[in-house]
Amino acid sequence: MRKFLDNVKTFGKDQDGVVSFEYIIVAACVVTVVITFFTGAGSTSLTAALTTGIGKITAAMGLL
Repeated sequence: MRKFLDNVKTFGKDQDGVVSFEYIIVAACVVTVVITFFTGAGSTSLTAALTTGIGKITAAMGLL
């Protein structure tokens, strides 16, 4: 356990480690936003918007 804590301290002091950690935080935020848009409720979800848009396009083309 002591070695793990020493590695964490070293990771925090290393600039490459800090940048990597920042990328991890940004990636987690992006994933959260994407999941929220695709699984949102009602007309605010990306899935609902895409379904509505594709439905309007196909109706305008006379395919339905």
